[in-house]
Amino acid sequence: MLIYQLVIILIASKLAGHLSVRLGQPSVLGKLLIGIVLGPTVFGLIHETEVLKEISKIGVILLMFIAGLETDLKEFKRTGKSAAYVGFSGIIVPFGLGYLTGVMLDMTSTESVFLGLLLSATSVSISVQALKEMGQLKSPEGSTILGAAVIDDVVVIIALAFVMSFTGGDVNLGLIIVKKGVFFAVALLFSWLAVPWFLKRFSSLRVTETVISAGLVLCFSYAYFAEYTGVADIIGAYIAGVAISVTDYKHEIFEKVESISYSIFVPVFFTSIGVAVEFHGLTGSSYALIIVLSLIAIISKLAGAAAGAKLSGFGWRSALGIGAAMVSRGEVALIIASIGLEEKLISKSMFAVIVVVVLVTTIVTPPMMKLFFKEEKRSLTGS
Repeated sequence: MLIYQLVIILIASKLAGHLSVRLGQPSVLGKLLIGIVLGPTVFGLIHETEVLKEISKIGVILLMFIAGLETDLKEFKRTGKSAAYVGFSGIIVPFGLGYLTGVMLDMTSTESVFLGLLLSATSVSISVQALKEMGQLKSPEGSTILGAAVIDDVVVIIALAFVMSFTGGDVNLGLIIVKKGVFFAVALLFSWLAVPWFLKRFSSLRVTETVISAGLVLCFSYAYFAEYTGVADIIGAYIAGVAISVTDYKHEIFEKVESISYSIFVPVFFTSIGVAVEFHGLTGSSYALIIVLSLIAIISKLAGAAAGAKLSGFGWRSALGIGAAMVSRGEVALIIASIGLEEKLISKSMFAVIVVVVLVTTIVTPPMMKLFFKEEKRSLTGS
């Protein structure tokens, strides 16, 4: 079954990506939409399985690792102020509108706060691919987006832990903050002192492909450590990529990881997003709620992040492009929604609605970015 599913996904995602490019859109849009077509909603050729979920998880980790490898560290440091403006303003506006929406839906104060936090989440894994295709990943805008994503993840998760501490959940807010602090301190210290040494030692082993293996060991170790300490695994993978980007092994690891990733893991990740969504069981009122929440999710993040970018010195077109890149909620919002369902902060019907809203924000992100960003070059990677 797995082999059959991989064959279908790889053929369909490449063809869909090619068609999307021919229509003037990033290839990632076609890959997202073909997942819906292949999944239970339309043809039912592919169904979500635990194995596919794990392959998909590796795909998004490798995608963010590649983004880290391509990061210009000097540019990243220069855009620190802009990233902070975008990160915080991209949280405040969606949180406020999300909270008001919850109040209007007769949710309790705690449930409304949770909805606000849920709409504040950001996952830039989809945006990273769109930035790569448009030649913008190494630009000031690209560095700002990646920096803001790190800030967004940390702030929203800490705020979520704070809310959970008042709901009777088994949450130790102080411990969560300490664990996150430990992750960044250890990750940065290890990047400075140990990564170059590890790459040099491991690559000297008298076996094949030691350099790429060393890179993957670092990538997955950082991702695991990040997840263990309550930070998103994709943030850990990204930091690992940045750590390697300043070593002499950057280019060899980048070329080989990119080949491995885009040949199988990343296509499965993109396609699986659409496959995982099912519209069965949604009522008419649910569809109305999906439309309302989708509009709020898109407009609030776009406006909030764009305002932050504008305040930090970007022109309006670049600011709106940055805002568009922050719209996708992706797997981060799904994780938060799952926590809310488990803690009874949202109902099962609301959870189903949120899943579709997350899909909508993910699908609209690439064409919105295409609209605002001026394309400098086209990479055929992953098309």
